[in-house]
Amino acid sequence: MKQVFGTSHVPLSPAVRAGDFVFVSGQVPTDKSGAVVPGGVEEQTRQVLENVKAALALAGCTLDDVVKTLVILTDAGDFPAFNKVYATYFPKAPPARTTLAARLMIDINVEIEAVAYKPLG
Repeated sequence: MKQVFGTSHVPLSPAVRAGDFVFVSGQVPTDKSGAVVPGGVEEQTRQVLENVKAALALAGCTLDDVVKTLVILTDAGDFPAFNKVYATYFPKAPPARTTLAARLMIDINVEIEAVAYKPLG
């Protein structure tokens, strides 16, 4: 059974539950108005992870339920600054992670998608 959570102004669902797993679409550093937050990779990573938290909450999950993330940075040189912020959101038992550098669809520094595991019932 598939359950969709939240709405978006683009053709995707912020979060989708498939059985005991919740898949969070790639989150970008935008605020509630849809504007990209100012600043560098540290500020943008904080906003992205707050957006991941919000998408997880739609499905009744928290960051503690995350088992895997995929991180895309536009500049591999930003990795140390990104990692410093990321570590504060996953201080113990961090999820498995893949991090790569690539050009993103909009002018941002970071995008993160997540997979959470939270059994139903």
